Amino acid sequence: MEIAFEKSGGLVPAIIQDEASGEVLMLGFMNAESFELTQRTGEVVFFSRSRKQLWKKGESSGHVLKVADIRVDCDADALLVRVNPIGPGVCHEGYRSCFFRSLNGEGAPLVIAERTFSPQVVYAPAKSSSAKEAK
Repeated sequence: MEIAFEKSGGLVPAIIQDEASGEVLMLGFMNAESFELTQRTGEVVFFSRSRKQLWKKGESSGHVLKVADIRVDCDADALLVRVNPIGPGVCHEGYRSCFFRSLNGEGAPLVIAERTFSPQVVYAPAKSSSAKEAK
């Protein structure tokens, strides 16, 4: 099956879901090269829109996403990547999921999760040249 990368300027959204719990962990973007690397290596690789380069999830934190299954939507322009996460979380702010806030009736954010790791420790400059895994 051909993924329709050209529909959105070469990138498709990739929803990352924990295979065991069903929890949505994050959203990233893939281009054809990161998609191919993800398939070949069995570990999630994204394309960073801000840095304009490939990045393997976990390259600085060690919190790798092992691919269990990749699903394609009906228009072939979005991916659901079901993973087995290695490590306590995927969010660079220290949470298991990037979706750790809920909006109340007035639209104000409310933190609904506990931090599962310290970003200051995991992304310490001595450990990696990049301060965090930016999207």
